[in-house]
Amino acid sequence: MSQKKIFLVIVAISTVSLLLHHGGHFSWTMEALHLGCPSLRTHPSFSLKPKHTNVAFLKTHKTASTTMQNLLFRFAERHNLTVALPVQACGHQFCYPRTFSVHLVHPHTLPPNVVTSHMRFNLAEMQRLMPNDTIYVTILREPGSMFESLFSYYNQYCQSFKRVPNGSLEAFLDDPWRYYHPDENDSMYARNTLTFDLGGDKDHPEANVAAYARDFVAKTERVFSLVMIAEYFDESLILLRHLLSWDLEDMLYVKLNMRTSGSKHSLSPGLPAKIRAWNHLDARLYDHFNTSLWRQLAALGPACVARELRLLRRAQEKLVRGCFSGGLPQLRSAAQIKNKELRPWQPSAKVDIVGYDLPTNTNATRPGSLAHELCLKLIMPEVQYTRVLLRSQSLRYRRSYPLRSPQPQQPIRSVLSRRQHVGMQQMHRQAPPLGPGPASSPTATPRPPGTQSRATWVGLRSSGPQRKTP
Repeated sequence: MSQKKIFLVIVAISTVSLLLHHGGHFSWTMEALHLGCPSLRTHPSFSLKPKHTNVAFLKTHKTASTTMQNLLFRFAERHNLTVALPVQACGHQFCYPRTFSVHLVHPHTLPPNVVTSHMRFNLAEMQRLMPNDTIYVTILREPGSMFESLFSYYNQYCQSFKRVPNGSLEAFLDDPWRYYHPDENDSMYARNTLTFDLGGDKDHPEANVAAYARDFVAKTERVFSLVMIAEYFDESLILLRHLLSWDLEDMLYVKLNMRTSGSKHSLSPGLPAKIRAWNHLDARLYDHFNTSLWRQLAALGPACVARELRLLRRAQEKLVRGCFSGGLPQLRSAAQIKNKELRPWQPSAKVDIVGYDLPTNTNATRPGSLAHELCLKLIMPEVQYTRVLLRSQSLRYRRSYPLRSPQPQQPIRSVLSRRQHVGMQQMHRQAPPLGPGPASSPTATPRPPGTQSRATWVGLRSSGPQRKTP
């Protein structure tokens, strides 16, 4: 047999193997390839490049980050990855607004592949926690709509907002320094929230704020391989898919943690400009990374991006039809949702956060089925999903250490303010435990056997080569 015939036989066998292995998503990979997607064209094996599984997603506030977190939670479960979760005294966040530390990570979730819960970013501590090849990602939102959302959502928590007569956003922006106190517990919600979440100085002195903003943007760009933009969520997912070498199926989602239209307020003329001026550091970040996003999309190729967007949305519609009996899911208030696992947390009586409920009498809602599990996790709110994930990872951890007796975990209540404790208690009452298990216990969860072993692990992780700190 000639070398040419041997080559053709090998190609045919390889093609059949690819079809059998990839099944459902082979067709869209081929479609994207024919359109000349740069990152696919450089990999003749199509989507056989290994998926990158070490990801740190900085979950920012009111930026569609809960939807992104849910996507990452589901990816981690499908691929048997470990997600770093907060110690129980922190609730479902890493004791935000405290600056992140590895000591705030639940010992049953070490060492992690993924981290995606709210925190105030600290690169040095993240490098101690995560593998050296971790890819850092975050998301930003246009300052005007984001600040309106913050003002509405945290109106009963943030003192700077509570002082405003009649809860008027216009009144606050007319004279913000009248109401804003920088050193109060929840002041990070009232000014440059994105900058604060990223570890920056939300109240940097005006004297050299321009230079600080320029340096902070550059620092952020050095750390984060991708900064997503909430207004272009699907386009951002296309870039993320290529960055991580994930499949189309890994990017599917349903929007979560949304307010009703009655809880939103349209911005009158002139307010967007005032919001940008008050949140000038956030505005600088958004403008830079919005431009950067479109530059990266242009490099990928307009035809490739358009094709992948169509394929993503087509797959999304198919998933939604399967979970919700053929139609789009109907948004419901928490009181209307019968399944407590699906009731979203309500920040106050003035804001209505809506969620979803699975329809009854369908294959996708038959308890115990794989379809039911997929659909349930797709729409599960952050607080409940965090508990479910912690419970499953704790069980896995304990199975790994059957011969070692646990020691009591020391409480870290000293790092929490009284306001934070009250808020967590309210949250636990509104989102009750999902059943027996370590994640639903009101008491502190046992730490791994001995604190020295954990310190040794952190020391080993931090002793290797690290990404250079900006």
